[in-house]
Amino acid sequence: MIHPTAIISATASIADDVDIGPYTVIGDHVEIGSGSKIDSHVVINGPTKIGADNHIYQFVSVGDDPQDKKYAGEPTQLIIGDRNTIREFCTISRGTTQDAGETLIGNDNWIMAYCHIAHDCVVGDQIIMANNATLAGHVHLGDWAICGGFSGVHQFCRIGAHAFLGMYAAISRDVPAYTLVSGQPAAPKGINSEGLRRRDFTSDQIRNIKHAYRLVYRKGHKLLEAIEQIEAIVDEQPELVPFLESLRSSERGIVR
Repeated sequence: MIHPTAIISATASIADDVDIGPYTVIGDHVEIGSGSKIDSHVVINGPTKIGADNHIYQFVSVGDDPQDKKYAGEPTQLIIGDRNTIREFCTISRGTTQDAGETLIGNDNWIMAYCHIAHDCVVGDQIIMANNATLAGHVHLGDWAICGGFSGVHQFCRIGAHAFLGMYAAISRDVPAYTLVSGQPAAPKGINSEGLRRRDFTSDQIRNIKHAYRLVYRKGHKLLEAIEQIEAIVDEQPELVPFLESLRSSERGIVR
């Protein structure tokens, strides 16, 4: 299952059934879980932990030093969950000590060719990053979020669950959960209705989310006023919790 031209560090821990292609390099302190497939010409440096049933395609660089000029060789790590697909020429960096010291990738993510996930990013589950999407350092990307091709997210931004970033979107502020944005700079265009329908949100739930969106973006309220109105109805409409929490937790301000 391991091609004879692959180079595997003596300190790497590789499950017995992992498939490793030709000319791949697995560095020190790398762990790869059962059922994973690593294609040819991949470089994985550590400390990096990769879970089960992942598929990493050719010419990917995973777990190398963060692209941060402050990085001085401190021990940091990358942790990748299970059942992720990482396509050609993607780059994913380890964390830095200026944050938690680790970059985290969840489960069941589809990361297409030429994507970059920078140091200290936290990526949830079931996300899609289309070709050339880029996350700068310290970005948090919520579950089920979709990043369109060539979209870029500024450092420290938070993208809420089920959000949709249009192609070429330039994100410099936080994007609340469920929100669809596009443009340069990105501006809100509504909610990700089609994505919610595909994930079995009911018509009532989608209607409630649209109403909460309008309170923030269409009624002329100040943000704190809109938050107060959503707080008054969230107990009866729990689907609004992710939207409300992304408004409350924003530190960079939300796209407006």
